[in-house]
Amino acid sequence: MEHQSRVADSVLAMLRSLTGVIDGFAVDQLTHSLQTATLAERAGADDEMVIASLCHDIGKAVSVPNHPRIAAAILQPYVRDDVYRVILVHQDFQGRHYYQHFGGDPNAREQYRGKPWFELAEQFADEWDQIAFDPDYDTLPLEHFEPRVRSVFASARL
Repeated sequence: MEHQSRVADSVLAMLRSLTGVIDGFAVDQLTHSLQTATLAERAGADDEMVIASLCHDIGKAVSVPNHPRIAAAILQPYVRDDVYRVILVHQDFQGRHYYQHFGGDPNAREQYRGKPWFELAEQFADEWDQIAFDPDYDTLPLEHFEPRVRSVFASARL
């Protein structure tokens, strides 16, 4: 446990590395992640959901197609199950907004209907993640979230 703080250090470094990932969006992926977390915080989400919102695309530092599973795997030991599940499947929920352009099923989220975390996943995708590409949005900086990153990643759930 004496070395647990390096987990938060690594997460923060991975988040900072997203400044170089733009992929055709109006903002880089760090800004997108910060906007998603800012929207979640302003909507009253709890700390675990805010930090998961911040980290939801952290996997893009490694792999775009597999990014939800990477982010969810990083978060899983530190957040409750419903938060983990939202991040794990967030791309299918986002698919409503873009899958049709790539031959995917825009109703992919429907396979999860009835799950206890479905509404949270809808809120995350539709109210926070989908709209978090605004270069003019009053986005909170990474330093604002750092104490909560350190708190959430301070100890794994056993």
